[in-house]
Amino acid sequence: MIIDYKDASILRGEHTILTDIDFQVQEGQFVYLTGVVGSGKTSLLKTIYGELDIASGKAEVLGRDMRRIKRRHLPALRKELGIVFQDFRLLTDRNVERNLDFVLRATGWKQKGARQQRILEVLQLVGLEEKLNAMPYELSGGEQQRVCIARAILNSPKLILADEATGNQDAESGIHTTAILYKLAQEGTAVIMATHNNALIGQFPGVVYQCSGHTLKRIGQDGAAAHATPATAANPANAEGGTDDIPTATLVNDNNIQE
Repeated sequence: MIIDYKDASILRGEHTILTDIDFQVQEGQFVYLTGVVGSGKTSLLKTIYGELDIASGKAEVLGRDMRRIKRRHLPALRKELGIVFQDFRLLTDRNVERNLDFVLRATGWKQKGARQQRILEVLQLVGLEEKLNAMPYELSGGEQQRVCIARAILNSPKLILADEATGNQDAESGIHTTAILYKLAQEGTAVIMATHNNALIGQFPGVVYQCSGHTLKRIGQDGAAAHATPATAANPANAEGGTDDIPTATLVNDNNIQE
């Protein structure tokens, strides 16, 4: 079990965000979190990597008890996660290769050759190997998001959290981004995708949860990645027009690394 929440609650001061949460994620599942803006999707994701506390109930992530985990143990948990943000959070003063190398060095990769090889591997997975030397401002929004996915999978995480990862993209780019994440789920990485784009659910079947009225409800059947293979998911290249402590594995404080 990757995530196991039972009767859990999330509070901000006296305000209840979500209560009586039952939420389970298995290895290789593709899971949607749906709901309107402000319904609690991002708050739930934040509890998974320890930025927001669980107030009550059971909450386990990758074998850790999130109600009892000590702050000093959060970096180890976060190295097993990959986060894909809506606003990209790329370092704008360096090219794609150096953005990715920055994360590898921050997470303990000492050998330059090994880092270079891993960077090429993840860029090939998202179809951007030719953008190795491009600056973020030279990339389209969809390309920047694919760099973010590459960054998220550098350390082969067991779980990827995608918080409105298609929110700043046009329809074609959003499909391409979702296709890449879906394919990662097919290969065994659990993916949780917070989205308000319900059209994606029909193209990429998965487990669907909805945040509404301070509750989380499972509203969709398990059309898990292993059981359905849309053409766009099998090959992201086919996806065209019809086709505050940020987790270390995703981005770290620039002051922690010496160039």
